[in-house]
Amino acid sequence: MAASFSGKLLVANPELRDPNFYRTVVLLFEHGEDGAFGTILNRPTKEEAGEHLPAWANLLAEPGLVYIGGPVQNDVAVGVAEWSEIDGEGRDGLFSGVGFIDLTDPPDSDDLPEQVRVYSGYSGWDAGQLEVEMAIDSWFVIEPIVSDVFGDPADLWSRILRRQPGRLSLYAQYPHDLTTN
Repeated sequence: MAASFSGKLLVANPELRDPNFYRTVVLLFEHGEDGAFGTILNRPTKEEAGEHLPAWANLLAEPGLVYIGGPVQNDVAVGVAEWSEIDGEGRDGLFSGVGFIDLTDPPDSDDLPEQVRVYSGYSGWDAGQLEVEMAIDSWFVIEPIVSDVFGDPADLWSRILRRQPGRLSLYAQYPHDLTTN
């Protein structure tokens, strides 16, 4: 394995038609020789996260919904939070003050994040699987910014591609159905 993409975004190539990942943006938590896992950022549900995690309700990023993190273990809640700085017990920094948070215990009043998003399940790849998908151009690897995680998910896929330099930005306008182009 040449490089780790932990803490990066995987933005689905519009030709990736797998319904689990069509036009998704995945925040990659870990990527190594044993495989990779992360969470889909742009699949909100209509479920209120505060109903499931009332202790966290005041810290939930707008709109306070549960997001579908991926096709793996949808009964597990995955938390991503933003702090003004990353360090301390119980969290792993991904980038720019964004990291994991353990949602099993109530928030620690001495170490409150600024905001939290809750994901149902996660996305995972076995050893070498993501590398194969990347070799056939299923994913674009992008540097994240905080608003990618905590902003409006409605047009996240195209918004991220639009801000990229060169030809990659052209994918932002890629039609859902090429026959209508």
